[in-house]
Amino acid sequence: MNGFPWSAFVPNLVWAAAAAFAVMLVTFAVAVRAGVHRIVDVAWGIGFTAVAGVTFAVSTGEGDLVRRLLVTSLTAVWGLRLAVHIGRRGRGHGEDPRYEAMLAKAPGSRNAYALRMVYLLQGALVWLVSLPVQAAQYVPGPLSALAWAGTALWAVGIGFEAVGDAQLARFRADPANRGRIMDRGLWAWTRHPNYFGDFCVWWGLFLLACDSPGAALVSVVSPVVMSLLLTRGSGKRLLERHMADRPGYAEYRARTSGFFPRPPRSRGPGQA
Repeated sequence: MNGFPWSAFVPNLVWAAAAAFAVMLVTFAVAVRAGVHRIVDVAWGIGFTAVAGVTFAVSTGEGDLVRRLLVTSLTAVWGLRLAVHIGRRGRGHGEDPRYEAMLAKAPGSRNAYALRMVYLLQGALVWLVSLPVQAAQYVPGPLSALAWAGTALWAVGIGFEAVGDAQLARFRADPANRGRIMDRGLWAWTRHPNYFGDFCVWWGLFLLACDSPGAALVSVVSPVVMSLLLTRGSGKRLLERHMADRPGYAEYRARTSGFFPRPPRSRGPGQA
């Protein structure tokens, strides 16, 4: 297998950054006009899709066409599904409490503070986390067994996200479940099937870049950063802090895995 084409890949980093920040700046303009910054959550998946599409265009003549099509498609399916899901979930709601609390501390203009601390930061994270999506499209040679394993891991991840989100939406739509903790389906096996799904998606996309040592080296930071965000950053940790005082949550936490799926522990005496 030939070496990794660094001279072609490095300019792509600039194009990818331009795509990520363009999505965030357009979203910022829409959010300011609407007066609601929660719209940025929809742009997260769209940003990755834009980076994948721009990289596919810029990498023409480089890498393996099947790998380029596969990586671009997998990223777009993940990103657009997430964007549609978040958009539907937030429709008709006001500002997200997370952003309201953050912007309440803004020293000066709330919008300028949001631009710096939310939009530009998320644009930088999209660029960083998307490194496997970018690097994989420059990997020469056909897909190996490792790359197909990455595709399978991606499929597990997108399955956990889509099924978990659908189960939670149905649970919340039933008025009888108001005030109750969702502990059914995938949510009985892990308290965060959507975050575990994201974890699998990004380690899977990383494996698609691993047929080239150079591509693997430059992109391993992506799944590591995403794993930390999901488990210790803005994902699991913040959500569990918010849920801690909900009736029944302590019992749910005691019997259900915090991240990696496993069968639930038996309910203790007196637990419903």
